Amino acid sequence: MESEIKRTQRDYTLAFKLAVVEQVEKGELTYRQAQSKYGIQGRSTVLVWLRKHGRLGWSVGASSAAMRIDKEPQPLTPEQRIKELEVQLKDSQQKAQLFEAVIDVLRKDYGVRVKKAFGQVLQEKLVQGLSVSRACQHMGMSRQAHYQGCQRHAARMNQAQTVVQLVEHERMRQPRVGTRKLQKMLEVPLQKAGIAMGRDALFDVLRNARMLVAPKRAYHKTTHSHHRFRRHPNLLKGGPQQEQATRSEQVWVADITYLPTQGKFVYLSLITDAYSRKIVGWHVHASLQTQEVAQAFKNALKARQSQQPLTHHSDRGIQYCADYYQELHKRHGVTCSMTDGYDCYQNALAERVNGILKGELLLQRPADLAQARRMVKESVQIYNCERLHTSLKMQTPDAVHRASMAELLRNVQPSKVST
Repeated sequence: MESEIKRTQRDYTLAFKLAVVEQVEKGELTYRQAQSKYGIQGRSTVLVWLRKHGRLGWSVGASSAAMRIDKEPQPLTPEQRIKELEVQLKDSQQKAQLFEAVIDVLRKDYGVRVKKAFGQVLQEKLVQGLSVSRACQHMGMSRQAHYQGCQRHAARMNQAQTVVQLVEHERMRQPRVGTRKLQKMLEVPLQKAGIAMGRDALFDVLRNARMLVAPKRAYHKTTHSHHRFRRHPNLLKGGPQQEQATRSEQVWVADITYLPTQGKFVYLSLITDAYSRKIVGWHVHASLQTQEVAQAFKNALKARQSQQPLTHHSDRGIQYCADYYQELHKRHGVTCSMTDGYDCYQNALAERVNGILKGELLLQRPADLAQARRMVKESVQIYNCERLHTSLKMQTPDAVHRASMAELLRNVQPSKVST
């Protein structure tokens, strides 16, 4: 058998001997475990290797130390100590070079801010006994540059705190207003505070403060489009006959959405001007009766300022197709337009307004119908007069509506609208 073959010292290579010595000196194995693991013959073969090649000054009594018995090791000779320190220095240099290479890769390929992490290490004193001067020397920078960076960081933190306070003030009325609109809304306050901050910087500040707005999605069907009542073509659909809103009071879009309360659901009917995005009529009601839904249209007609051609666009809900609602169209000379089917994208503007009111302003659940009406009234006021719209070049719907109507009334003789 192979285990019965007698081996001598010459049968083991020097590399193998050094590897075994290193494992024993690191404490990974005792000399007896090394003999058993590698099948080394002889009771003292490994001890001989340790005395000859080891760096820890192995003596005749080294067997007890190899077996991890607490015993004071013999002091190293000066030559052995120098050799040990040289090995440690070489390892430390390689380790430092490795970390420098890793930092360079993080800086160049991943855009990691090394100076920011360096300042945090010094501020939190993660390395005991390391002075600022020595740390700056290791990083290849001056103390002045380090302290100037700390001052800039403190100034940025103060600016961020000021911006967060301004955002919190704006979100008291518009809880879910987005960052791009906040940038426009905070132009004057930031100028007064002496802060110059762009869009991306504002995103970073709000992201660090965990104040970015996450979208919410919900679905509740309020439209019944399969019925026997009359239907009308979609005049806003793309094509040569498409009607596009170029002024206020030219196209109104209508829709119904639900509002959850602490009791039963209530419903909100809205009439929105397609050009200015202004909500010109609204009504909160407890049922989906046609008379209740039509009240929003009546309120919009009462506030109408001209008798120019007007188109009312909606989905094919049974309330909009009912005789009661259609009679209002005839009485006031309003052209009726409807979607081709149950396709929310053909009435996207009205759906968008619903989402804004419910997703940004009506965040708290009202107790009853009366409280819901009060909350909707306040939310419509904020939407019309305070909320900026990207599609309106960061203007409010009320401002765009008033400007359009002023131009229209200058060119057309105003006439009284019968209600």
